[in-house]
Order: sequence, then structure tokens, then C-alpha cells
Amino acid sequence: MPAVVKYPGELTVVCLIVFICFAASIYGGFSAAPIVELIFSGIFFVIFMNQFDQSLSFIHWPWTDMIRCVIAVIIFIIISIIAVISREGSRIAGGVFGFIAAALFAYDAYLVFPTLKKRQHIPAASVPPDYSP
Repeated sequence: MPAVVKYPGELTVVCLIVFICFAASIYGGFSAAPIVELIFSGIFFVIFMNQFDQSLSFIHWPWTDMIRCVIAVIIFIIISIIAVISREGSRIAGGVFGFIAAALFAYDAYLVFPTLKKRQHIPAASVPPDYSP
């Protein structure tokens, strides 16, 4: 099954914007989540771009990518709700862009889902091969 190479350009830009907004905040905080997701997006891009997913077949890459996206959606929704409730402008802007990042990660998970449905277990042959000359 050929790997789908996705360019996480939108995810990278939005995570960087969220990080800048949270870093510009007076209180700071919440800036670790966008950086971690930015790094993970870059790692997964390099893995799929260089087709390391085909050589490292002991890891189920579509499920790994799906779990990464779902965790990112949950984290961004939680920190965005907390940031939007606050009274500071840059933190509110980070929260709004965090909701956009959560939507983009949810869309990325939506794109991975058909890959999970297609990929099924192939049973091993029950009859041993014929070795007679």
C-alpha cells in the first residue's frame, strides 16, 4: 500500500502562530503544546516523505498518525477554551488560532480514517507450500 505523503504546511503555520501568541502573552504558559505538535508534524512529514513507514513495518503508521491527530485536537480544544476565557488579548488570539489548529488536526484525522478502513489483516496461508522437485 503506497504511503500518502501529506504536507503539513497549514498545521505547521497555525501551530507556529499559536506558539507566538501564547509566547507573547504576559503570563506565558500553554506554549509547549503547539511546539510539541509542530515537532510531531515535522517528524511525521519526514517519515512519510522518505517512506520510512514502509521499512519500519512493525509500527502501524495510520493508527499512529490518527492517535497523534486526536490527541492534538483534544489538547488544542482544552487550551483554547482556557485561553479564550482569559482577559488578555494575545492569549485570546492564541485561543482562536488554537481552535483553528484543532479543526485542521481534526480534518487531518478525517483524511487518515479511510486508510484505516482499507487496511485489513491478511491471513497467513493455511496450506504449506509444495517443496517437491
